[in-house]
Amino acid sequence: MVQPHGSALMTNAKAAAQDSDVSAFMVPAEMRAAIYRGRGKIDLERVPVPKILDSELLLRVSSCGVCGTDIKKIEHGLVPPPRIFGHEMAGTVVQAGRRVKKFAVGDRVAVHHHIPCRRCFYCRRRLFSQCEFYLRTGTTAGFEPAGGGFAEYVRVMDWIVEDGTVPIPDDVSFDEASFLEPLNTCLKALETGELEPGEVVVIFGQGPVGLLMMQAAKCEGARVVGLDLMETRLKISRELGGDLALNPKTDNLSAAVGDITEGRGADMAIVATADPAAIESAQNLVRRGGRVLLFAQTVPGERISVDASRICVQEKRLIGSYSASVELQERAAHLIFTGKVNVARLITHRFALDLLPEGIHLASHPSEDSLKVIVQP
Repeated sequence: MVQPHGSALMTNAKAAAQDSDVSAFMVPAEMRAAIYRGRGKIDLERVPVPKILDSELLLRVSSCGVCGTDIKKIEHGLVPPPRIFGHEMAGTVVQAGRRVKKFAVGDRVAVHHHIPCRRCFYCRRRLFSQCEFYLRTGTTAGFEPAGGGFAEYVRVMDWIVEDGTVPIPDDVSFDEASFLEPLNTCLKALETGELEPGEVVVIFGQGPVGLLMMQAAKCEGARVVGLDLMETRLKISRELGGDLALNPKTDNLSAAVGDITEGRGADMAIVATADPAAIESAQNLVRRGGRVLLFAQTVPGERISVDASRICVQEKRLIGSYSASVELQERAAHLIFTGKVNVARLITHRFALDLLPEGIHLASHPSEDSLKVIVQP
């Protein structure tokens, strides 16, 4: 069979990506969106499709992951309504401003919603998530910009078009590409924790983020111990390459970690669960001079209890990592696009937009058979 070449191949790939639906490029005046209307309240409504400027893109959202940070904002009412959340996005460009040169209508892309200025005090110290400009959300489906992926269309602002939009290879699905931002946050955590090849890292929680973190740590050459209370998640952890997968309720963690570290304890522990008790356990499991990295403690005002003498006398560091790094975008894309990090295995549930409240509930109250929840507007 003769294969198409050049522009014909690209046109065919784009047409296939859209299921040959020419109407996908006919942008309506209104769209459906899941709108946050207050603590614990999400309403499906019709809103205007965002208008774009000359240096911006309009994206038809195909996949958007449900992220724990959005869940916390919704369930705890951490920000004032109305907003349209959702920032783990992938889709197809349906409009491109006349000044946009890097992308065209029909391109399949994933987008980040934050990009730092790279010039300020914090950026010069590679603390990108602390940059004031980084705090500006660069994608929106309306109202105060908050991501916008829980809608049919999203506006991508100029600085995101320039530095935060990533082309998706033809053989990578939108669902898989929506993991670019969350995997980036895991890579940043490992970089912040100064993980070195051969080290032993214990990861508390083997949910979607913990399993991403585990695979990323394996790619960095670490030995990984995954901890979770759900046997199905421990099974998947082993399947995806975890050296040990243990249940804190039934397994002797200290003995197991001691066996693979000559009795010293882990070099690093990452707390990828919101359970405060995990932090004290992490302090106990790391060796003298080891590191405990907090990854899921993002609710303002949350208090934890720690043994300060372990930090002072035993020189165990307590550190944190938040959000993504612009410098790790290519690394995250490479790991997903080459299959070195298996993200497809983490997807267990897909919900239509009108079932988003059900998807959020499942993501925040996981079952034995649930991991990553994807919304497909």
